[in-house]
Amino acid sequence: MLVVLVPGVLTYYLKKLHPNSIKLLLSFSGGFLLSIAFIHFVPELYMNNSERVGLFILLGFLLQVILEFLSKGIEHGHTHVKANTSAFLVMMVGLSIHALIEGIPLAGEYHGHEHAHDHSGSFTIFTGIMIHKLPVAISLTTLMLGSNLGLKGILTNLLIFAIMAPIGLLIGKFLHAEELLSSNVLDYIFAVVIGMFLHISTTIIFESSEGHKFNLYKFLSILLGFGIAILLH
Repeated sequence: MLVVLVPGVLTYYLKKLHPNSIKLLLSFSGGFLLSIAFIHFVPELYMNNSERVGLFILLGFLLQVILEFLSKGIEHGHTHVKANTSAFLVMMVGLSIHALIEGIPLAGEYHGHEHAHDHSGSFTIFTGIMIHKLPVAISLTTLMLGSNLGLKGILTNLLIFAIMAPIGLLIGKFLHAEELLSSNVLDYIFAVVIGMFLHISTTIIFESSEGHKFNLYKFLSILLGFGIAILLH
């Protein structure tokens, strides 16, 4: 929650960050998300439960496409959308659904089977979500600064966005504890989240190019994301 609220409040008081700062943060988070998806999550899911995993990864990819019709791409730094009341409400719905779903695997039980005692994967997705939420919180606040929302309205929306992933975690814990979700089903939910990560990360990386040429700092930011993800393996 703090990784949303703190940068959001700082952005409000600073009023405006240089656009390149957000782009570099996004490039880093895109590289990190892409790396942890391929290095950590996809191999682990196929090892534990290969049946239909690819289908659910594809479903997550397509789900993120749909969600971005609502959120207008703010997950990868789009802040040029006119934030009237109805458009902003739709945007918050898209962001909230995304955050809620990605929080469910934080329950830590998606490993299932013989890996149930290992929480390293849960830590990695936790890190990935935090790193990605930082530039999204900045982008969201920047967008709200251009609207008629005051500090109270900005804090309210930031808080709503901040609590969605923890709510997803609690939902996952509750449903698993009540045996309403099996480990296999949680694996499939995690596969959906991986698909969402893949869409966001590849979009960020492709949008980080200018005229099909990478800016050196953006390229280094992506490489840094790759490197940290590899070290976490």
